Amino acid sequence: MKWIDSLEKQARRLKLELHALWLAGADPRTPRMARWLIVCIIVYAVSPIDLIPDPIPILGYLDDLILLPLGIALALRMIPGDVMAGCRERARTSTFSAPSHWKWAGVALVALVWVSAIGLVAWLVRRCMN
Repeated sequence: MKWIDSLEKQARRLKLELHALWLAGADPRTPRMARWLIVCIIVYAVSPIDLIPDPIPILGYLDDLILLPLGIALALRMIPGDVMAGCRERARTSTFSAPSHWKWAGVALVALVWVSAIGLVAWLVRRCMN
């Protein structure tokens, strides 16, 4: 089916862009704000927790279909063109294989962000109840 092929092509393109963004985040020529945005995008992309849970029909995937592309587009505007071009080329020619300690660091970062967010919400609710 044509539309499935199109979706697969878009998914491969998104994976390539995320890998290129990862590489751009490590490049010293990338502005600091762009680096923070890249971290947020990648954490949200790999996080098992979404703003709208995926089991909710249609709406569950809508946040991923809107927020990720918007974040990527914003980050791409913040990164110099020559930096991004080099990172895309590196992403095309390499395979993404982060060392295992980086994978665990990523898991720990995602867990820390969500535990902090839950703690903040609990603190705010408790404060409002008093």
